[in-house]
Amino acid sequence: MPPTLESIVADAMKLSPEERAELADLLWGSVEPNAEVGAAWDAEIERRIGDLETGRTKAISGEQVLAELRAMIEAHPKR
Repeated sequence: MPPTLESIVADAMKLSPEERAELADLLWGSVEPNAEVGAAWDAEIERRIGDLETGRTKAISGEQVLAELRAMIEAHPKR
């Protein structure tokens, strides 16, 4: 007799949080129709984190971004 969902969940809950996260990713990838897109985003996220950690990219605060956007909007001619 195949395992039940209940028994699979019970076994999964015995895994470490990291293992459960990996399992969740694997399961989601098996049902998400755009798994390739998700994999591409995962790679992009890893690249961006690496850029931040190595100093190739500098983070700026959300407040600074909003201030710059507001200044751009105010400087743009009204129609």
